[in-house]
Amino acid sequence: MSSAPTTPPSVDKVDGFSRKSVRKARQKRSQSSSQFRSQGKPIELTPLPLLKDVPSSEQPELFLKKLQQCCVIFDFMDTLSDLKMKEYKRSTLNELVDYITISRGCLTEQTYPEVVRMVSCNIFRTLPPSDSNEFDPEEDEPTLEASWPHLQLLELFDSEDPRERDYLKTVLHRIYGKFLGLRAFIRKQINNIFLRFVYETEHFNGVAELLEILGSIINGFALPLKAEHKQFLVKVLIPLHTVRSLSLFHAQLAYCIVQFLEKDPSLTEPVIRGLMKFWPKTCSQKEVMFLGELEEILDVIEPSQFVKIQEPLFKQIAKCVSSPHFQVAERALYYWNNEYIMSLIEENSNVILPIMFSSLYRISKEHWNPAIVALVYNVLKAFMEMNSTMFDELTATYNEKKKEKEREELWKKLEDLELKRGLRRDGIIPT
Repeated sequence: MSSAPTTPPSVDKVDGFSRKSVRKARQKRSQSSSQFRSQGKPIELTPLPLLKDVPSSEQPELFLKKLQQCCVIFDFMDTLSDLKMKEYKRSTLNELVDYITISRGCLTEQTYPEVVRMVSCNIFRTLPPSDSNEFDPEEDEPTLEASWPHLQLLELFDSEDPRERDYLKTVLHRIYGKFLGLRAFIRKQINNIFLRFVYETEHFNGVAELLEILGSIINGFALPLKAEHKQFLVKVLIPLHTVRSLSLFHAQLAYCIVQFLEKDPSLTEPVIRGLMKFWPKTCSQKEVMFLGELEEILDVIEPSQFVKIQEPLFKQIAKCVSSPHFQVAERALYYWNNEYIMSLIEENSNVILPIMFSSLYRISKEHWNPAIVALVYNVLKAFMEMNSTMFDELTATYNEKKKEKEREELWKKLEDLELKRGLRRDGIIPT
């Protein structure tokens, strides 16, 4: 056999296929499971005149006929079939939307059932099954719904097509604004979706869009906040930080959290303690996100609330500053570039400086990344200017403890060496 070293397979190859071709295959497989199946024969629709071209007395009847025509479903998996009729239906749908927008009194008791039936025929469908183990939302292209040209009336949030989710976000937001009686129900259903997402599936495509809607809803909450809203924050929004796909909706989640705190500053302590509880242990990318969110919270925190959480908060920041991952350490050290956070630190330097000092001093001597060392020196200089007396005391104490630790380690080595010599002398271990 040849002894030549073999080249490991490329990370861009999967069993001989490129990653790109695998993704295309996934997308094609997912799209082919759409409910819009081939009808086996061409579909013919009888062209009708435009609504604007007939007398107003004939428009209601023509409107109904066009609604009935739009109940016909085409097969979009076959890109070459019924092209003329598909385009006719698309233009008819647009015409109906324009007609409803500009015509007064066109939606009568007689037309409502037909409108609902047409919308139901087109959009209420089983979404294509998606294998969440294969689909990577950060790298793979989203699956686009093949029948989108005829679906721009209402959409379903768990669709992989971002266009559908974006339209549905607008529709749901308007429903929430106009139908006061449905608001509690909508919030409850969003609550259920999030709980199932966190504790059961960890797969739902519309989390970011729902959080965008919630950001607006939270902004409009009346004061004092209801117990229901506070429970939603602690029991649902905080646990959302635990999911693996946090990066896909973290910006919207952080915005919701900050909105709550601006409404009710007393919620600051449970929120920060919740973040400490779920702080990522093995994922540096999530740590950077958590640090970014904490800075947003500290930008709006009240000094009276800051005092309550400063100890656990800066113990965590000290751990982040000590991280061997330079992005985590760098993000934590950037807090000292924030003027408002610096003012809070200065007011409470007698508590924060002892928590941070040993980590900062050690890193300034030992860290592998010169950029981090430079940032640490700036932080130490800032602390020295804030409270020079305490800084000098901590420096002396740290050096004394370090010398004492070095002495203890030396004595332990000597004791171990003496023990080994004794064991050799007694023949217990070979010489």
